[in-house]
Amino acid sequence: MGKEETPQIPRRTTRSSSSSNPILESTKPKTLKPLTLKDLVFEESQNSITLDNIFSAFPCRKNQILELIRFLGPLNSPLLPLVVYGGPCTGKTSILLQIFRHLKRPFIYSSCRTCYSPRVLFESILNQLLLHRRFSVNGYSSVKRCEKPLDFVNFVKEAFVGVLDKLKENSEKLMSNEVINGRMMYLIIDNLELVREWDKSSQILHFLFKLYDILNMPEVGLIFISSTSPDTYCLNAGYFEHVPVVFPDYTEDELLQIFFKSQENSKIYSSFLGVVQRPFSRITKRLNELSTAFSPLYKKYCEPLTEVGVVPNEDIKRRLFSHIQPHLGPSLNEIFRVSCQPCLEGEMNAEKTRLKKSTWKLEAHQNDIDCHMSISAKYLLVSAFLASRNPATLDASLFDSTGGSDNRKRKRKNSVTSMEKKETAEQEQLMKGPGTFPLERLLAIFQCITSVAEIDLDEEQVDNNSLIGQTGDGGLMSDVLLQLSSLCNANFISKGPSCPLEGSIRYRSTVSEELALKVARSLKFPLSKYLYRR
Repeated sequence: MGKEETPQIPRRTTRSSSSSNPILESTKPKTLKPLTLKDLVFEESQNSITLDNIFSAFPCRKNQILELIRFLGPLNSPLLPLVVYGGPCTGKTSILLQIFRHLKRPFIYSSCRTCYSPRVLFESILNQLLLHRRFSVNGYSSVKRCEKPLDFVNFVKEAFVGVLDKLKENSEKLMSNEVINGRMMYLIIDNLELVREWDKSSQILHFLFKLYDILNMPEVGLIFISSTSPDTYCLNAGYFEHVPVVFPDYTEDELLQIFFKSQENSKIYSSFLGVVQRPFSRITKRLNELSTAFSPLYKKYCEPLTEVGVVPNEDIKRRLFSHIQPHLGPSLNEIFRVSCQPCLEGEMNAEKTRLKKSTWKLEAHQNDIDCHMSISAKYLLVSAFLASRNPATLDASLFDSTGGSDNRKRKRKNSVTSMEKKETAEQEQLMKGPGTFPLERLLAIFQCITSVAEIDLDEEQVDNNSLIGQTGDGGLMSDVLLQLSSLCNANFISKGPSCPLEGSIRYRSTVSEELALKVARSLKFPLSKYLYRR
């Protein structure tokens, strides 16, 4: 869980994000107290917490909490680079920060989400180590300008030596006041997967993973937090010695425990979860997305009730289900949708209205399909069908800027011999069945057809004076991989063994062309335009 996802965690005053807002700083007096070693831990005003408090705050994560404490070890024990990884919203960052609050150990925290470049990351770490606060008096400047990894190594090593010497000198006084425990310093780098989007990302990753060996300081511990496995970095950065700690996704039973924790009427909420949990869990299992979806639905579910503490019987449950049933379908589509950016900020409201109207029209065509399926799942199913039917060598020509078979060059008339060869090839291809494809190709086709489909839908929705949204980097509100897993479980897509050459899993579409055309018609997507006919 990233830093933005954990507002309940109190921020330390040494974080660069707490002093990077000029508006907030302008309201503070210009004479601020200088930072001290106490600012390397949570503020004294924050009450210390026990291990039981962490267990109760993060249910179903007891094993991970104990594993992290075991790897951190007793006071002043050396630590190999620790890689904490798992899916989004699994509690990685929140639990780790609360453990440091419990242990009262000094640490430096920097997130690659707010530190969006190597220079910002390096300067954020140095500002915290050198107890430097950015505010109006110094022009919100950093203590040192650092752009190159070599300069950062020299600066950060010098800064670590200075901080560690102060910790050793004041260890007896600090330990007696129970403010700081130990003489170890920990450097936590969050959202490590975002480094792959930077310029020269492979060099930066290699440098960060080798930083422990470069510094050669046993008193410094490195902790990386990532949403992807450490194996995904080894291809570019090479192998590095580390200790992995995995945070698995929450299961359905664990999600039930988390949702029941803060509910007053457990009976009503139990009947509510019995209605919504199974269909929503097939789309996403992220805690934040389910919480966002369940909150308005639960209010709608309780509208017919006159008393909050009523115990529901079968008649009440049927009445509540009938009341909420019309709202489930639109909410399912809203959780997992493809969104586009408007071309003008002043016409945002018109864009939202147009998207709602297009959603209504898309839902009107769902009667052609026997099963309910979210809009993005339909796009993914069409993408898998195209990846199985079309040769991979034609993807560039079929999905270019203008797309479609109209861009293909006109070929001369085939001879009788070539026609016979073509028929033979078609028969062989028919005997072989649909082809397999890797995950990367599926996601590329998915992105292309959703962009083109959004433009086509917008053109049909508006008149001549319409606004056509720019597709850009339209963000998905849920995990495409989870939706792909649902399609595999429903046998719409089959998952085969990994390719011995590529080392990646290959997939195959199992739907017929008739069903694919039905799905495409419900989306008003011109599937035949992108099918390669031999």
